[in-house]
Amino acid sequence: MNTRIILSSALLALSALSTATAWAADGSPVGLWKNIDDATGQPKALIRITESDGELKGKIEKLFRPAEEDQNPKCVKCEGALKDQPIVGMTILSGLKKDGDEYNGGQILDPANGKLYKSKLTVVEDGKKLNVRGYIGMPMLGRTQTWVREE
Repeated sequence: MNTRIILSSALLALSALSTATAWAADGSPVGLWKNIDDATGQPKALIRITESDGELKGKIEKLFRPAEEDQNPKCVKCEGALKDQPIVGMTILSGLKKDGDEYNGGQILDPANGKLYKSKLTVVEDGKKLNVRGYIGMPMLGRTQTWVREE
């Protein structure tokens, strides 16, 4: 019986790995990503991007913070329903839909300042990196972060 459980677990793990590899290979942004701080070059968070009915969403799974900082901060600068909610578990990307080689039409929340920006994503380097652009008005009025695939 233990052999059957071990074999089933191994097959499940292998299936999950092959699914993640397939997403990376087909250029999909679905998966787990590490975002990197533009100024310091240090990792800031892990964000899991999922797809449902052709729409992408991204939720923060983990923050990388110095030990002396609050490890479960709240979005004190957010407005509305997100005000004072924990940042870990928060959906920060939403509404993105495939448009050629990009994903457009969505928005991204910056929990550091509580502001929402229009957003677009581009998968690069054979699915290993993701260029995430947040902007106001037109894409040329914004900034791009490069996220690195974790799985």
